[in-house]
Amino acid sequence: MYNKEKDVILKELDTNLENGLVKEQVVERAKNGRNELTAAKPRSLFMKILDQLNEPMVYILIVASAVSAIMKEISDAVIIMIVIVLNAVVGLVQEDRAQKSLDALKKLSTPKTLVKRNGVLEEVHVEELVAGDIVHIEAGRYIPADLRLVEVANLKIDESILTGESVPVEKIDGIVSEENTALGDLKNMAFMSSYATYGRGIGVVTSIGMNTEIGKIAAMIDKAEQIKTPLQKRLEKLSKYLGIGALLICILIFGIAIVQGKNLMEMLLVSISLAVAIIPEGLPAVITVVLALGVQKMIKHNAIVKKLPAVETLGSVNVICSDKTGTITQNKMTVTKVYYNNNLKSVEELTEKDRLLVDGFMLCNDAGNEGNLVGDPTEIALLDMGSVLSLKKSSIDKNFPRIDEIPFDSDRKMMTTVNKYNGKDIVFTKGALDLVLKKTTHILLDDKKQPIENYLDEIHNNAANMSKEALRVLALAYKEKDGEEYESNLTFIGLVGMIDPAREEVKEAVEKCYSAGIRTVMITGDHKDTAFAIANEVGISQNIDQIMEGQTLANMQQEELNEIIDQYRVFARVQPEHKVMIVKALQSKGYVVSMTGDGVNDAPSLKAANIGVAMGITGSDVSKEAADMILTDDNFATIVKAVEEGRNIYNNIKKTILFLLSCNLGELFALFIAIILNWSIPLRPIHILWVNLVTDTLPALSLGVDPGTADVMTEKPRSQDESIFAEGGLIYLLLNGFFIGIITLIAFRYGLKDGNLTHGQTMAFLVLSISQLFHSMNNRNLKQSIFKTGISRNKFLIYSIVLGIVLQSAIVQIPIFNNIFSTTPLTFMDWIIVIGISLSIILVNEIGKALFIKREEK
Repeated sequence: MYNKEKDVILKELDTNLENGLVKEQVVERAKNGRNELTAAKPRSLFMKILDQLNEPMVYILIVASAVSAIMKEISDAVIIMIVIVLNAVVGLVQEDRAQKSLDALKKLSTPKTLVKRNGVLEEVHVEELVAGDIVHIEAGRYIPADLRLVEVANLKIDESILTGESVPVEKIDGIVSEENTALGDLKNMAFMSSYATYGRGIGVVTSIGMNTEIGKIAAMIDKAEQIKTPLQKRLEKLSKYLGIGALLICILIFGIAIVQGKNLMEMLLVSISLAVAIIPEGLPAVITVVLALGVQKMIKHNAIVKKLPAVETLGSVNVICSDKTGTITQNKMTVTKVYYNNNLKSVEELTEKDRLLVDGFMLCNDAGNEGNLVGDPTEIALLDMGSVLSLKKSSIDKNFPRIDEIPFDSDRKMMTTVNKYNGKDIVFTKGALDLVLKKTTHILLDDKKQPIENYLDEIHNNAANMSKEALRVLALAYKEKDGEEYESNLTFIGLVGMIDPAREEVKEAVEKCYSAGIRTVMITGDHKDTAFAIANEVGISQNIDQIMEGQTLANMQQEELNEIIDQYRVFARVQPEHKVMIVKALQSKGYVVSMTGDGVNDAPSLKAANIGVAMGITGSDVSKEAADMILTDDNFATIVKAVEEGRNIYNNIKKTILFLLSCNLGELFALFIAIILNWSIPLRPIHILWVNLVTDTLPALSLGVDPGTADVMTEKPRSQDESIFAEGGLIYLLLNGFFIGIITLIAFRYGLKDGNLTHGQTMAFLVLSISQLFHSMNNRNLKQSIFKTGISRNKFLIYSIVLGIVLQSAIVQIPIFNNIFSTTPLTFMDWIIVIGISLSIILVNEIGKALFIKREEK
């Protein structure tokens, strides 16, 4: 394709630049496949089952089942195998739910691209592209397929992902005639997954999906990567330590049993079962499900979290660095004032005499406001200004066609176009006032050019007045094309002032951040006065001395900024590269930083931050790729909501871990104490396995999705290095584990009063399981009473407890299960005692919480 004329290629692909493909062509060509890289073949159900069984603890269970069968304890062997199967099923269900959540997330975060179809420019998902589509390329957008470029305007593309060349390639739309040309030298081609860093262009799709250059690479390598969160890694380490500890304790128990002359085979089974019960082998899967469900919940709140580790980090954020435009404000820029011909007036006062100002701003403009809004909100506001004079972008472009341009970039902060305007080649330049004035020599007054020196003070005073009203000021200058550089010897035309009002919900969100110990920092390219007006309105800054300007920042070393960073709440007139300095300065103080961004140049700061947040509406594809989270509504309040959700998710994970470990320790204490005291074994292996199954599944998952507490955003952010057992967690699980073990033994001794071992074991079995079910309610809040947190708020937990008690009742009271589980039916009084003893776990925790609250009040 690179060695053919563009007209030939368009003809071969049966398409054209003016209209693109028609609907019928798109439908027909879509049959050739979607524009996506083929994913790795999903694992079969059989392989998934093998993965669930490929665990050391499962091997131990299988050995236990075999030993039971050899000892002719057939019921034990059967139940152990049932437990193995049920654990595998639960694991498969959890894995499937997590994968579905993540698949939905990927679907929502699919990038879009600009395509001309049926004569209309529209945004479509990149997967929907077909050969022959006419794609419009803008700086900051990824190249969605392999394209033959047919029109370029200073277009540069970063192809480092394919070629390793770090410098962006300047593109052309002519022929590359050399044969066997290297990929990096195909300057008239744009390749999938590279991205435009400068300028703009138009290309026709030549290859999609696995037929693209990046697709050929993808066919040779397996990109699949399972990312484990820091929390999951800590849990794996915890399980390892628990396993070693459990093994040592079980060896000790087995040794004591030998000394005491107990049945060795029975004690072998008890030891093996206890080892399995102590280790929360299902916990990593539960955590994955909780994180994935949390991610799904965040999607409903307009936050797409791309990576699960980001959920954990969100809970630790204590500084939110936010852009102003579109995040703190509404991103609905509106021109309210104009300065033209030495006259400052409202936009409603525009007349035909002001056409040069209006035409210039509309022509030096890449946005579109007819039908779907396309482009930067500032440029759309300039087009909307034309509606006062009933001017449309399409008609004005047709009447005054563009013949050349210098696109806007963040270094120059200007944009220049050359248009056929009233029979002349006119250069229009718009941009930041200070920079435009450096390029001007004259000012237009009453259709005559005057030296600008005499009017600089007046221009600056009018600009300052608009800035004090929180208006964003843009300048416009022009000249007749003269053979010199476009942006030189310009004539100043005038100014416009536009406002992007603060979102109503932002002030409340900032207040919530303050209560949560989170600092809000605003970063903007606007003038100091404009920045302060908005920051003051929403409560970010109360003093103009808390604002640092980009010029000061540019002359400062990183170490200097590190020392004084705490003094500032707003950074104005900042270049994108300064954001990295700000992030590093905050991190040097130990802050966990969230940074927002939308442009190509924001990518470094998004990656440098602990949480990079990209704008879903106005953000470039590059910023979205670099970010950890994407806001689908570009709203600051959504970041705060995501932080709140992150805190709740972490708290729920902590609740689940403490619950499972305290329950498992209860089983350990009960057996260990009984063996040390040379009592009969209070729990049979099948009892331990069954209790482990009942408590480690539904109650644990229910705690994982517990509704958030009202005070979660009144607490200080936790440290990223904080242990799961911080703030008394270790003491909590040890005391509760010990108490569960003690009441299990009390029930056992009560049941033995008539000399019936089965009766005693049944009582212990029930108290162990039911007390753990009741204990799940204690874990909803480790500090507050269950009556204050609301017993019925977590309906899933209530259902889990009820179901668990019903199952336990069936095992004890239905004769067929008595033989399987070695239990015996209980009397009404027995049940009263079981429930009473089991409820004591709530009573003890309520007393402990009351004492804690009383101590805190002091």
